[in-house]
Order: sequence, then structure tokens, then C-alpha cells
Amino acid sequence: MRQMRIVGIDPGLQRTGYAVLRASAERPSDTPSLAEAGVFRFKSSLPVHDRLVELEQDLTALLARSQAQVVCVEKLYAHYAHPTTAIIMGHARGVILLVAARMGLRLIELPATEVKRAVTGNGHASKQQVQSTVQALLALPAPPSPTDVSDAIAIALTGIQRATPIPVSSGHA
Repeated sequence: MRQMRIVGIDPGLQRTGYAVLRASAERPSDTPSLAEAGVFRFKSSLPVHDRLVELEQDLTALLARSQAQVVCVEKLYAHYAHPTTAIIMGHARGVILLVAARMGLRLIELPATEVKRAVTGNGHASKQQVQSTVQALLALPAPPSPTDVSDAIAIALTGIQRATPIPVSSGHA
């Protein structure tokens, strides 16, 4: 059976969450399996440009070893009360978009409200609601933690809905 490999990424410059899901190319409605998930951690004491270099290296390695075909990333959302957060997130997103483009991967950008709605049914769900729903959907023994991981899984799950049908290789993952 042909598999598609979709990577969800929750960007940040202290922690970037990631998740690699495998889904059936023939039956995309089947429950996907979680191949790998975690966070890239960056020291806040490092200059931003050094953290961006680390993100680029970590992400390139992840996408290569996972044989990703699709990269899903949260769209930039800027709240007027926290403009610096949006700028920092924008730096991380820029690296993610660049790495995916350089590797020739399909890129899907998803608004946070769409991800929450697709996974929980509520576009304004809490982080804990996303965690528990992701746990239930993938039959995980515990809620994914930290929330960067559950957000990345939710992004990948939503991306599967958007990505199908996609051309996939017949290689084994």
C-alpha cells in the first residue's frame, strides 16, 4: 500500500514542534499513524540568527530521514498586543518555508483556527482540548507534550485532509 508522509510543524524560536504522520494514499480517510514527533529546542540566550541556523539544520535532517512529501505549517497570526511574537514566529516560518521549497516538497499553510476546527470541531479550542483530541484520534497512551507537539500533530492531521490526493512514491517508509 502506498503511503504519504506528512510533516506538521508548529514554528517557534524557543521550541518548534514537529510531527510526522503516515497516511494511506489509497484510503486517506483511514486513521494515519504517528511515525515521529517531538520538539526542536533552542537556547533563548543564543542570538536569533544562530537559532535560525539550528532550526534549518534540524528541519533539513528531519525532512530527509522521514522522506516527507508534504510539509504543513501554521500560518502567521499577529495579535496587536504581541507584535514581537509575530515577528519572531515569522523568522522561524521563513526558515521552514525555505527548507521545504529547497527540498521540492509540497507546502500547505494552515490558519490556527482551521486546524483547531478540523481536529476538535471548535476553531477556538484550548491547547488542552487539542492535546486530548489528538490523543484520542491517534489512540496515544498519553496526551502529546509539550503542546508544541500536539499542535504539530493537529497541523499534520489537518494537512492530510488538504493534501489528498497527492502523487506518492511506492517506497517503504
